[in-house]
Amino acid sequence: MLKNPPEYAYPGGLSAGAQDGPVWQRRSADMTTAPPSTRNTTAFYVQAIASFAIALVTVVVGILYLDIGPWVRAFLGLGTIYLVTSAFTLAKCIRDQQEDTALVKRLDQARVDKLIAEHDPFREPV
Repeated sequence: MLKNPPEYAYPGGLSAGAQDGPVWQRRSADMTTAPPSTRNTTAFYVQAIASFAIALVTVVVGILYLDIGPWVRAFLGLGTIYLVTSAFTLAKCIRDQQEDTALVKRLDQARVDKLIAEHDPFREPV
């Protein structure tokens, strides 16, 4: 005798021998859970911080040891500060955009899951 896989839905919505409810309820519950979050390792954070610090220190030391006047040195220093702050702002904007996109996708998926969960294909049309 062939065994039906647990994903197979019998009429009425119950799966083969499952006591945990209709297949569509189990599947919609699985789909609405949050996607696994991708977390960076500690080593990655250390490498990123070290890389940023080394780059910033070398630029500042380079500006300090240039054979130029104080006004030009101040201009290069302010340019470096502006570049660093705008890099942080850009990184934050990109991160926020990605989080907003992920949230909208999850909300849309939750709406679709709710519609599928409420749909009964064996109900008589009204």
